[in-house]
Amino acid sequence: MDNFKPLTLEDKELFDSYIKPYEFLTCEYSFTGLYIWRKGCEIEYTVHKGALIIRKMDFDGTRHFLQPLGCSENNLKDIVDDIIAYAKANNYEYIFKDLEEPFIEKLINIYGDSLIIEEDRDNFDYIYDSKALISLSGKKLHSKKNHYNYFVKAFNYRTEPLSSKNSLECIRAAKEWCSKNECKGYLLYELKAIQDLLVHMDKLDFQGMVVYVNEKVCAFTLGERVNEKMAIIHIEKADGDIRGLYAYVNKAFVEQYYSDIPYINREQDLGLEGLRKAKESYQPIKLEKKYQVRYTA
Repeated sequence: MDNFKPLTLEDKELFDSYIKPYEFLTCEYSFTGLYIWRKGCEIEYTVHKGALIIRKMDFDGTRHFLQPLGCSENNLKDIVDDIIAYAKANNYEYIFKDLEEPFIEKLINIYGDSLIIEEDRDNFDYIYDSKALISLSGKKLHSKKNHYNYFVKAFNYRTEPLSSKNSLECIRAAKEWCSKNECKGYLLYELKAIQDLLVHMDKLDFQGMVVYVNEKVCAFTLGERVNEKMAIIHIEKADGDIRGLYAYVNKAFVEQYYSDIPYINREQDLGLEGLRKAKESYQPIKLEKKYQVRYTA
């Protein structure tokens, strides 16, 4: 198992042919999501024994594999054995990360307790009821509704669909936001991902919304319908100095684009305290677990 190639835009059709037959519960198995982070996480792939094998790098430089796609019940063990052997030969600390529960169950059925399987809390996805995000009703979301109401009453604003006409303005806004927040590490990777995504937006599957305040782009967001039940919010940026703007973007985007989708996935918090607090404040109905797998000594 070798000959890994960097992910490119030209691989979309191949990836979609492997991803679409599944109904994944997390944000990891989306071509758009993988493409966004293909450089920051050095995402590479190979097709091995008919299966798509995706390799990814953490921000600390360690590598691991995602769930192999396109396996049958007959060849799953054979393919996973090859992945385990490759990981051992290359001294990977983890064989797999970002695994969902259905695949974990398959691994347990095959390998029993010969693999070390751990929950990866920092990468759990936050799942929300779309109706709750739109209505902001109830005591727990009362403060969000107050912020939203303040924004719509206090500011001169308008929204537009994200398009090639306003993408450069969004890139400028993203650069300004990043420079205000120590533009390095994860944030710098994210900025480069946003730039790349907006340059190639006509070739990718996502929807976006731009918010102008006093005729200046002050917020934008983009998401993707991954199936009939779930949409993923990949990017959300707003000027934090404008009270209520984040609350407005969160509500208005779902209301305008995903009101017919029951669940909204707002991805993980990466163990960042501020991000975790913000995601928890919107009262997720579920944290979709992800797992990492090591081999025993």
